[in-house]
This record gives sequence, C-alpha cells and structure tokens, in this order.
Amino acid sequence: MTFKILTDSTADLDEKWAQENDVELIGLTITLDDITYETVGPNRLTSDRLLEAMQEGGQPTTSQVNVGQFEEVFRRHAQNGDDLLYLAFSSVLSGTYQSAVMARDMILDEHPEAVIEIVDTLAAAGGEGYLSILAAEARDQGKSLAKTKAMIEDILPRLRTYFLVDDLYHLMRGGRLSKSSAIIGSLINIKPLLWLDDSGKLVPLAKIRGRKKAIKEMVLYATQDIGHSTAIVAYANDLEAAENLKEQLLTVNGIEQVLIMPLGPVISTHVGPGTLAVFTIGEKAR
Repeated sequence: MTFKILTDSTADLDEKWAQENDVELIGLTITLDDITYETVGPNRLTSDRLLEAMQEGGQPTTSQVNVGQFEEVFRRHAQNGDDLLYLAFSSVLSGTYQSAVMARDMILDEHPEAVIEIVDTLAAAGGEGYLSILAAEARDQGKSLAKTKAMIEDILPRLRTYFLVDDLYHLMRGGRLSKSSAIIGSLINIKPLLWLDDSGKLVPLAKIRGRKKAIKEMVLYATQDIGHSTAIVAYANDLEAAENLKEQLLTVNGIEQVLIMPLGPVISTHVGPGTLAVFTIGEKAR
C-alpha cells in the first residue's frame, strides 16, 4: 500500500516538483512590515521579494505551523484513508514539530485507525528537502512507509549541513544564534561558516577571511566523508556563486550530481542575503 508524504516549506522544494511527485507542503508564515505572508501557494512570499526587502532594511519574522493547521491536514488524510509520513523541520530550530505531534495525538483520538508517522529531521532547507526527495524516490520504488521511515532515520544523522553567511546579524535577530557568537559576523571580511551539529543546533564552525577561501573550506568540510553521490547547493540571491560552488563539488571524488535550489523565504529570513549552503550525506554520523 502506498502512502502520502508531507513536509514543510522550509524544505525549499520547488512547488511544481512537489506536485508532480505527490509531496504535500505545509507552510510556515512570514511577517514583513506588519503584513503576514504565506510561504506555500500562488500568493506566497518569494525569496526574491523578501531578500530585496531585507536589503532595504526590512526585518521579517517567521511563525511556526500551528496545531490547528496540522489538525486540518492530518484529519483530511485520515478521512481519506491515507497513510502519512511527515518529515518535519528541525525541532531545535522551530516549534513546528511539536505542533505536529500534538495534532497527531488529537487526530488519533478521533481516528485510531489512522497511520500518521512523524520524523524530526533535525534538518532545514536543502537538507530537509534532500530527505524528502529520497523519501519520494523510495515510495515510488515500492518501499513501504515503515521501510521509508527507517531509511530516512538511518540517513538523517549522516546528513551534513553547512551555511556560509555574509552577516550573522539575521541569525542573532531571529534568536537562532547568541549575540556573542554573532559578533564575529561584524568583523571586516570575516566570513562565518556554520553547521548543524549532531543535535540539530546551528553553531559556528569556522571564521575565515575572504569569501573565496571560505567557499573552499566549506567544500572541504562537506566532502570529508561521502556516503551518497548527490550533493545539494542552496543560495540566497547569488546564483552565480552557487553555480561556481557546484563546479567545485563536482571535482570531488564520490560526488556525481549536484542539485541547485534557492533558499526559501523562511530560511532566508534567518540567514540573510548572500548566503550559500551545502548539503551532503556521509558514511558516518556527524
């Protein structure tokens, strides 16, 4: 029996791809200039519009998916008799996962026969998207929900996530990084490299002088231990840099394919313009 896959707008998946591959997206929201925007659907706030506003001094904030939204989605699938696998944005970075767990418990009281499996991916952006792509491929190859969930839970500790940001101010402003950690972001020509550690927390990894050198360092970190031939590059309003980063990754032994995707508006809110990110899967847990 096949099953449905749900993930968040923070997975930064292209909506057309998601529709074609039967992956449902549920959206966090963004408030900018006192207006709240959706991040999924035809009227969604785009990353380009958001980043332009940030460069002009805008200070957007994000809100997690609430319990009621999950209830609505879970109830619909339960009533349709769909088994559901939800791949959730890291619980360390958002309360969205906890909202989903609460909603699932409520729906299971109404529909005890329902199958609603939730995985805390401890991932974000292209990392969460990567796991969603692999889950969709596994389902389409005939794997059961249980086997697909087990596969994702095996992979997620080995998922590597690296962010190279221009300025740590946005992460500090959103509460994702302490003020003391953010001070390095103000140093002249110092490019902060961050990663998601084994607990899913975003932490500084290195302080590197110069963007070119920082990108080379990020490639070295991301490819020390290759367990999957695909890598993902994500970017905030700098496609040329993303293309150059892709070419560097393709020179690495073991990397055969590099997918490029823009950072979505939720993640862009926290990392800011000029950010580059790399996502790889290693052989060993991070």
